[in-house]
Amino acid sequence: MPRYGRGRNGRGPCGQGRSGAGRDRQERSRQAGRLAVALTSLALAAACSADPGPGGDGKGSERPPASAGGGSSPDGGAKDPKPLSEDRLTAAAFGEGEKAGPYTAGALLVGDAPLSDAYTADPAVCQPLVSLAAGATPHDPAAEVNRGLSIPGELRSVDVTVQLRSYAAGGARAVMAALRKAGTACAGGFTEERAIAKARYLKADRIEAPAIGDEAVAFRFTIQDVKNKDLKLYEYLTVVRSGSTTLSFRADILDTKDFGGVPRGVVTAQWEKFRAAHANTA
Repeated sequence: MPRYGRGRNGRGPCGQGRSGAGRDRQERSRQAGRLAVALTSLALAAACSADPGPGGDGKGSERPPASAGGGSSPDGGAKDPKPLSEDRLTAAAFGEGEKAGPYTAGALLVGDAPLSDAYTADPAVCQPLVSLAAGATPHDPAAEVNRGLSIPGELRSVDVTVQLRSYAAGGARAVMAALRKAGTACAGGFTEERAIAKARYLKADRIEAPAIGDEAVAFRFTIQDVKNKDLKLYEYLTVVRSGSTTLSFRADILDTKDFGGVPRGVVTAQWEKFRAAHANTA
């Protein structure tokens, strides 16, 4: 489920080759297994090291500004900072091979990068829950960086896609508002239109978001398997805004179990690195 958009692990071309020929072969084998499952289930989708967080009280976290390097308040009371460049986002993102608890980070293949025409939502108001990629919503990012994390050697580990996006002219705040609106309008479910199939989201539950950044929202999706209507699959999404930047985390697993949420350790590690990088370059 890479994106906060598309090409998410288990939904399309998966993973990115890691350094080292042996690791490349292992990863290709792992991803081939994931793709095979994805082609039969297509609905497999999308923060504690190996201790994923449970759902919460249904309310997202919205606080006074605490952005890494200043930012506007959620109500737009202050001027937005300039969007971060791709280079600065890259410096603030997980690096190739970087660890977050048992998870290892890597870049995403071209097929995993967000492609705005691959996944859309019906009704359209639900689109922010499906993709925030350029062209997917009225608010295109000025720059973005995508990373994928998994536990090496574990086919059925929770996979997490982390995406950092910077926006100009209030775009980051507008994206968060669109997510909240979609969470309300689409709580009873919606359809995700894919290239060769449709996936039915049975529920989009608003859950407790981490208390970081200027504001944050989190969701738990219950998805009906497209082959076996009796099977329910789970995916989690957390999006944090800091100034003009959003950090999104989407998690899924090659299993029907409810794994509890985006691994907290991944969210915490990425947030701390983002804050440190921003402070060092401010």
